[in-house]
Amino acid sequence: MKRRSLGITAGACALLAACGYRLLPFTASPEEPVVIGTANSLTHLDPAGGYDSGSWALYSNIYQPLLTFDPGATVPRPDAAESCGFTTSLTTYRCKVRGDLTFSNGRPVTAEAVKHSFDRILDIRDPLGPSPLFANLLSVEASGPFVTFRLSTEDATWPSKIATPAASIVDPAEFPRSGLRTRQTFPGSGPYVVSSYEKGARITLAPNPSYRGAVSRKGGPVEIRYYKTSQEVEKAWNAKEIDIAHAGLTAATLATLENGEDPDVRLSVGESTVARHLVLNTRPPRRPLGNVAVREAVAALVDRGRLAETVFKDTVSPLYSLVPRGVTGHSTDFYDVYPESDPQWAARRLRDAGVPTPVRITLGHQVGSAAAEARALKAQLERKGLFRVELVEESDWVTYQERYKSGEFDAYVLQWSPDFPDPDTFVQPLVGSGNALHNGYSSAEIDDSIKVTQRFVERDRSVDRFRAIQRVVAKEVPLVPLWQKKNYVAARPAVTGGHYLVADNSGVWRLWELRRERSAG
Repeated sequence: MKRRSLGITAGACALLAACGYRLLPFTASPEEPVVIGTANSLTHLDPAGGYDSGSWALYSNIYQPLLTFDPGATVPRPDAAESCGFTTSLTTYRCKVRGDLTFSNGRPVTAEAVKHSFDRILDIRDPLGPSPLFANLLSVEASGPFVTFRLSTEDATWPSKIATPAASIVDPAEFPRSGLRTRQTFPGSGPYVVSSYEKGARITLAPNPSYRGAVSRKGGPVEIRYYKTSQEVEKAWNAKEIDIAHAGLTAATLATLENGEDPDVRLSVGESTVARHLVLNTRPPRRPLGNVAVREAVAALVDRGRLAETVFKDTVSPLYSLVPRGVTGHSTDFYDVYPESDPQWAARRLRDAGVPTPVRITLGHQVGSAAAEARALKAQLERKGLFRVELVEESDWVTYQERYKSGEFDAYVLQWSPDFPDPDTFVQPLVGSGNALHNGYSSAEIDDSIKVTQRFVERDRSVDRFRAIQRVVAKEVPLVPLWQKKNYVAARPAVTGGHYLVADNSGVWRLWELRRERSAG
């Protein structure tokens, strides 16, 4: 998944003091909320407008999909659906919607609402939205309690795709078909409701008393505070302003916590499949990285081990493939094809291709540790005078996305989180036609292979094709894999359930599992 802070127009802010909002008239809970600090930005609370970790974390709490994943599961189970399954082929999938569901505004959740939710994603096709995930969706039909999805190609991964937060069901009366919702209320049918929201700063959630679905445990109130950098999260943590630091503490602090015993911290650590890539702009051919030889030289100059050690204090590990370790079909093609950090190899490749040096490129990046990473990459690429790299920093996440999707950067760094537990989530959205990277890359060979992989219900049968795709990616270099991260969640001793926020590749942020322990006195 992923990849994007909620945009509000100046006119809208002028109507409401300081862009702060009290949203739904639920009785305030006497329980003190658990406060989470994170550097994961929130792009938009409308599911048609966000395809990033920060937004999806909220969607999985305030909306419902038809299916969902239990912790650690690879096969989804019903949530808003009573039952789901393929009909006569892998191109037709049908679900029966539960009859006891309502949105937080009291309106019923229906098959028509499901159809509306998918139709608007495809109609709006917001550049920061999740439409690439549903690239093979031809149509959605609603009849009584049944909703039927018709696909252009066979797709055994479809149940997993509609179990993601991208498939969140919204109220047709509240969310327009042709545009993103502009009102600052977001009624859903998930375990939580939005009780207040302050642009770019915080959002407060309260348990939804009318929720019915797969989650059996009722959560307590939660407040999420958003920070631009890990350093800001760490400052709030040290000041004891937050109870949980999620995707926030600096690498140096995490390394210290992981290697020591601190009675004031509950540290949850999990291996993840979140991957970091250096995305290369292949469009148009006249751009420097439109030449595959230049992209190959970039791949040969990157020193992943040094990035992991010096910038991230070994809280990440080098990655040499599109599909990360721990995922079916993982390979090491960038390790097999290119030398690690070899200026001589890169110089020879550029010389043989007749490319004059230095090759001048712009490298887009964000702030905080991403800036340190970009400086390290610049130093690696500029060895022997082969490249001249201009760093372009962008602090705002939404603006950063808009700049890279417009092709402003020759290269940019991007972190990718899985949408669901399957290798397809690292392939189709990243290197399939119309991909979410907006780098101009497409490959008929890869598109054909993706279609083949999606035909296998037994997913281990797709391994050879996924490995073939990764060989093509290493050969054509639309991106260079950099590293794969661990997941860290630091919580105060009085807060339990933080380990449920450690990603399990399902995209579900299980806020309902958080509890504040009460002292015996």
